[in-house]
Amino acid sequence: MRIFTSESVSEGHPDKLADQISDALLDACLAQDKNARVAIETLLTRGLAVVAGEVTVDGYIEVADIVRDTINEVGYTDTALGLDGSTCGVLIAIQEQSPDISMGVDTGGAGDQGMMFGLATDETPEMMPLPIAIAHALMRQTSKVRRDHPSLGLRPDAKSQVSIDYDKSGKPTRIDTVVLSTQHAPSLTHEAVQAVVKQYIIDPVLDEYKAYVDGPIKFHINPTGRFEIGGPQADTGVTGRKIIVDTYGGMCPHGGGAFSGKDPTKVDRSGAYVARHLAKCVVAAGKAARCEVQMAYAIGVEQPVALKIDAFGTETCDMDQLELQIRDCFDLSPRGIIDHLGLLTTKYLPTARNGHFGNPSFPWERTDEAERLR
Repeated sequence: MRIFTSESVSEGHPDKLADQISDALLDACLAQDKNARVAIETLLTRGLAVVAGEVTVDGYIEVADIVRDTINEVGYTDTALGLDGSTCGVLIAIQEQSPDISMGVDTGGAGDQGMMFGLATDETPEMMPLPIAIAHALMRQTSKVRRDHPSLGLRPDAKSQVSIDYDKSGKPTRIDTVVLSTQHAPSLTHEAVQAVVKQYIIDPVLDEYKAYVDGPIKFHINPTGRFEIGGPQADTGVTGRKIIVDTYGGMCPHGGGAFSGKDPTKVDRSGAYVARHLAKCVVAAGKAARCEVQMAYAIGVEQPVALKIDAFGTETCDMDQLELQIRDCFDLSPRGIIDHLGLLTTKYLPTARNGHFGNPSFPWERTDEAERLR
């Protein structure tokens, strides 16, 4: 057996809530000024949200109101939950972006150095690795059940983890283990939580993945026995701490840069998005069953200083020729990426909930351009 495991976390996880606040603020800045420069970090703890960073925007946003609205929308509306968006403290420490950075970005260069990775695989219809696809599906279902059925007693904070058995050829064969922990009301017993999670969350999701239900699956539902205290009361949340959840569940390398709170001139974000877009187009064009794209940028420099395509032996074409095709068909400068994917009109808050990849509504997920590579 070759077991691979990926995890996901809910919209109410403190780190994910911090990501959502940062991206809600980014959306508000871009709505005011499409050329806004934004790099915002959020820290959450019991009863307090701290927002810091660099913002240059032609306009005004009410930071505290956006922070409070985002916290409330996720479900932290009562001090009994450890955080109440309407009454929590909001500390703001924001300054303008350094003009030294602007010198390189205003001319079309990258907003920072760094390397980015993108992955696509034919394992799932959304071209995501199976472990992270199921883990995200479990968290989407957890949030849906909590919102649709408040009487069940589930609360915002939750985590999932899925282990998949892969064969020697690298193909997923079966689901081995599912772990799901969710915050719950004090009135619920451990047995009651297990029953609710199994019936309303796990069973409906696994029904969508019947092809991989082969033999007994090991389930661990709230394995500590109790999960009443959650969210920022139990664990401080910080923007950018769930970069593996945000991407491919560990199935692909990560350059280290987080996404949330950053405008698209930051190649940490836009470079990772176009790397995913290119990988999907390669797979959709039938050039490979699995494709990983690595890119690297230098601050102030327009085009990537490196581009590497790896198909792990699944390629159906010459890889050197494929790289030349990609460079010829796509403008990989930050400005070119922003224009091609429409990143100045994209709403970023949804990306901070269930991963930045695999959602067909995100523009970097489209594969219309695969025809260029055929």
